[in-house]
Amino acid sequence: MIYLILDVYYQPCADGTDAHVAGIRFCGVQAHTILNEYRLTISNVAPYQSGQFYQREMPCLLALLAQIHDPFDVIIIDGYVYLDGWQKAGLGKHLYDHLPTPTPIIGIAKNRFYEIDESFAVHRGTSKHPLYVTSIGIDNAQNFVKTLCGSHRLPNIVSQVDRLSRNVVNQPS
Repeated sequence: MIYLILDVYYQPCADGTDAHVAGIRFCGVQAHTILNEYRLTISNVAPYQSGQFYQREMPCLLALLAQIHDPFDVIIIDGYVYLDGWQKAGLGKHLYDHLPTPTPIIGIAKNRFYEIDESFAVHRGTSKHPLYVTSIGIDNAQNFVKTLCGSHRLPNIVSQVDRLSRNVVNQPS
């Protein structure tokens, strides 16, 4: 399987806010191999609106996806696929609905949304704070996240794409 993990970092600028979108295409779970890295900057993105996060983030993700011509089987995002775990659409579900070809999506959220059940919590490393994992089009997403390379709360690849989106590369995890 080939995975594509995506992240967006927002940076205030003179004209509003720029979005730095990053993606890493990789294979392997317990040990991964990076196949490609992608970056894109989008100027003057829409402001954040409470309860409408996907409206700001999704155009950024779609813009980067439009530039990726290498194949991948699963998309991983920083956020929820379903805000309640099953039905209430989050960023991942909205993204899934806008893809030209249905592609499984795994959402890894760092913070608990009030409607999410603890059955979506994934504990990694020695952290007392779980990640919350929801998905569409793929089974065992929680086990996938639990077994991703890295001994800390955040899998190594999540930290790597975050650094790439911030244009800070080659720093230790």
